[in-house]
Amino acid sequence: MMNQYETVFIMTPVLSDQQMKETVEKFKGVLTAQGAEIINEESWGLKKMAYPIQKKSTGFYQLIEFKAEPTAIDKLEIAYRRDERVIRFLTVKNEKYAAIYAEKRRNKKNQKED
Repeated sequence: MMNQYETVFIMTPVLSDQQMKETVEKFKGVLTAQGAEIINEESWGLKKMAYPIQKKSTGFYQLIEFKAEPTAIDKLEIAYRRDERVIRFLTVKNEKYAAIYAEKRRNKKNQKED
């Protein structure tokens, strides 16, 4: 059974734009290799963190919303842990109302861009 998830990860601020894009593509590849369907992807850019992590006070934030089997999450999180470019990550399973809210938020964002 496919569940809806969203994952946010923070990449080290020393990456170039190209390295950042490669990192995001790598994790999207991990998901699609597990049969996941990517629903939405947002780059939140360079943000200041509430507290330093690994002596860094800023990081590149990335959000990916996807549908996948529960087993895909283990593989994704192992890939996060093995990649030194990722300094923090969080993956949550969206229950029904969170999935509806995320869809409304995406639609609102898309209308602003038009």
